[in-house]
Amino acid sequence: MKYAYINGIILNGEKDMKPKSGMVIFTENDRICAIEPEGASLEGWEIIDLNGSYIMPGLINMHVHIPGSGKPKKKQSDVKKLVKLVTANALMKKISYKMCQNYVKPELFSGVTTLRSMGGILDYDARLRDQIAVGACVGPRIVASNMAVSVPGGHMAGSLAHEAHSAQEAAELVRLVASTKPDVIKLMITGGVLDAKKKGEPGELKMPAEYVKVACDTAHELGLKVAAHVESPEGMKVALANGVDTIEHGAKPDEEIIELFKQRGAAHVATISPALPFALFERSIIGATEEQQFNGQIVFEGIIDCAKACLENGIPVGLGTDTGCPYITHYDMWREIYYFAKYCGVSNAFALYTGTLGNAEILGMDEEIGSIAVGKCADMIVTKANPLDNLSVLRDVSMVVARGNIVDISGLKKYEAVETELDKFL
Repeated sequence: MKYAYINGIILNGEKDMKPKSGMVIFTENDRICAIEPEGASLEGWEIIDLNGSYIMPGLINMHVHIPGSGKPKKKQSDVKKLVKLVTANALMKKISYKMCQNYVKPELFSGVTTLRSMGGILDYDARLRDQIAVGACVGPRIVASNMAVSVPGGHMAGSLAHEAHSAQEAAELVRLVASTKPDVIKLMITGGVLDAKKKGEPGELKMPAEYVKVACDTAHELGLKVAAHVESPEGMKVALANGVDTIEHGAKPDEEIIELFKQRGAAHVATISPALPFALFERSIIGATEEQQFNGQIVFEGIIDCAKACLENGIPVGLGTDTGCPYITHYDMWREIYYFAKYCGVSNAFALYTGTLGNAEILGMDEEIGSIAVGKCADMIVTKANPLDNLSVLRDVSMVVARGNIVDISGLKKYEAVETELDKFL
């Protein structure tokens, strides 16, 4: 595959990116092999005329639960019972794995060329990663976590997470997950909005500090980083003090937490998208209780406060959708980028950088993906208008290039009810 992308306006993904025209992007197989001024020879290259559209790096979604669709339901599902059903026998496993294959397609079709899974069914995430890598199925590059580690009564316990009953068992479960060949280990350290039994405790500490430490130590010995579900200041202190590498979601930090972030060299992965419906929707629409809405507001504000504080203190902030939560689909990473600019007060350029190269830097993959540069993987998306003027143009990408392949994105389907409700908050 040898393509020459002409007449495009380049947004390279850097923090200070500015539109650059008059350049040709040359890709061969999965690599960007040259970026040269117009007038360079195009002989031997298949020409892709962008007709004045904007071309930029593919989006990176840092927090995805692949088995969930985000489609609204009249009542909340019993996830534990559902996972037990879809893994009950070989036939059900085959069906549920196929479901996951289908769920990652909208990520790619909407412009996400890399995703990081943060808790899935059995070893499905890693299997999908490997199949996509060799072209056996369609989807974005996957950084896989497979099953997470939780505790009895903890977040996702018994469904997308194993239950540790002791520090020793926490270490054993990390080794068990590692045997399924993930890229990262996920810990469920606190509860979440739907776990809380009363107002004011959406991030109740569930996993004891000694469990967290031995789990992190074991993962690091195996060469794996650790990401942690955390939705309270107490949880962040336990997580960071005991070795976690990324805080997923977050909460309002104090000076001690900021110092722990710096000492650990950890990053915050903000997930504004899943908290917004619980915090801002009419309760009748999302089917939330008064307690859930109250707690949703705490988490929503906590995530935003954490991101702002981290940015002010030079701590890396990434973005993910937490797809699988109600109203959070596999095609709406653009909304997370939009919310980041809207609620955290960053520029459109910085928000786009965070959703591309910034996320790649947190993954340790910035030499491979995240920006348009010679030698990097040809992961790119195209929009008709300039996202630096209005990030919402990212909702309708006109072209997706993944690992050098121009993707057929015509199969993307959206949920009208989701679009209607979420668009009220643009």
